[in-house]
Amino acid sequence: MATMEQCRSALDKLAENLASANGDLRSAAALDRSVSCWITDLDTTFAGRLVDSRIEDVTTEPGPPAERAQIRLAMTGDDLLALVAGELHFARAWGSGRIKLEAGLRDLLRLRKLL
Repeated sequence: MATMEQCRSALDKLAENLASANGDLRSAAALDRSVSCWITDLDTTFAGRLVDSRIEDVTTEPGPPAERAQIRLAMTGDDLLALVAGELHFARAWGSGRIKLEAGLRDLLRLRKLL
């Protein structure tokens, strides 16, 4: 099972990847939205803000998200690590229910380029 530190490091890596993206990927992530990622097996939520292809102001809270973010993810810590390492394909994991993503239709249409 992934640790809290490993999950935080994976989220930092994801933020770096978004910040360094180019072209269509960068424009897809160029949103201004609240985001949350609930790590179900650790029962911890990381919450922050996706701004201009960067994830900022990340906080950690116990339990599921206290507030409803505009973009919400839920997954295990191991799935987060595998996703960021490129070992887990997001669309397949989402389709099979391993990763849950909730967002408005407009955001989903923009984010599909990242998936």
